[in-house]
Amino acid sequence: MKRIAQDIKDNKFSHLYLLGGDEAYLRKQYRDKLKNALVPDGDTMNCTVYSGKDINVNEVADMAGTMPFFAERRVIIIENSGWMRSPDDKIIDIVKNIPETTYMIFVEEETDKRSRLYKAITANGYAALCEMQDEAMLKKWIMGLLKKENKTITPDALNLLLDRTGTDMENIRREVEKLVCYKYYDEGITEEDVSSLCVVRVQNKIFDMVEAVAQKNQKEALDMYYDLIALKEAPMKILALIARQFNMLLQVKEMRQKGYPESDIAKQTGLNPYYLKKKYIPQSARFEVSQLKNALTACVEAEESVKTGRMSDVLSVELIIVGLSGRY
Repeated sequence: MKRIAQDIKDNKFSHLYLLGGDEAYLRKQYRDKLKNALVPDGDTMNCTVYSGKDINVNEVADMAGTMPFFAERRVIIIENSGWMRSPDDKIIDIVKNIPETTYMIFVEEETDKRSRLYKAITANGYAALCEMQDEAMLKKWIMGLLKKENKTITPDALNLLLDRTGTDMENIRREVEKLVCYKYYDEGITEEDVSSLCVVRVQNKIFDMVEAVAQKNQKEALDMYYDLIALKEAPMKILALIARQFNMLLQVKEMRQKGYPESDIAKQTGLNPYYLKKKYIPQSARFEVSQLKNALTACVEAEESVKTGRMSDVLSVELIIVGLSGRY
């Protein structure tokens, strides 16, 4: 990211940029920063955006070969095309022979460093990975957002905010905006403010539900399930999240037993290092490998019961929670 910031500062740009990685907020931020630096504000003639899996590559080729209209540059933004995994030969040809006045920004959630398009872009431009940020970086960023609004936050409130929002920066930004508006006339944000205002993610509720299962607290686990149903969450979505949670715990458990360092576990599972250390490792320690495998089998059987019509979706998830919390 420092490279992009330096390019903007120096007003010297590569003709090709790729913004990839898991953090959508950062991809969007750097896309907009590059666009604003490359194209004058309000110039809609020389900036074209293509999005989705059905982009017409011939249209992109024609646009890339068109001279800018009374401007220095023509900018083409391509978002979530899927070309990083299965590129069209023509787009690779465009990248390798990009005109002097054309600048292309690829914004892709899914990237593959082995693909021909990725290699062509990096050979002729710059690729930046917008990865999930760790706890320290997120806290620093949140403090920066609040400082701009002349607000402060207590350490306990900051920790609770991250617990409730997760590590998704767009979600964090929305919750920070709510807190700033809520505390319009006050400077300090407290733990009570966060508790009152910030929404707990469904994934966090699932984590707490599995925690209740691990502690054999059947009533608490069921209460959490009923709360999710009251919030109109689909039972099959809840079941899928429960299965995902047990699958993650199984991966963490097995890799820990094999002596993998936390950095490798985080990379292979895709878990944020902050949550891996704080939540997943401690929770996985409360289960045996056989228990986690049995839980996954139970989730598969519950899904099959619903799909074959033997049981309703609400009841199937309720029974799996009862079975798992009683079994352990």
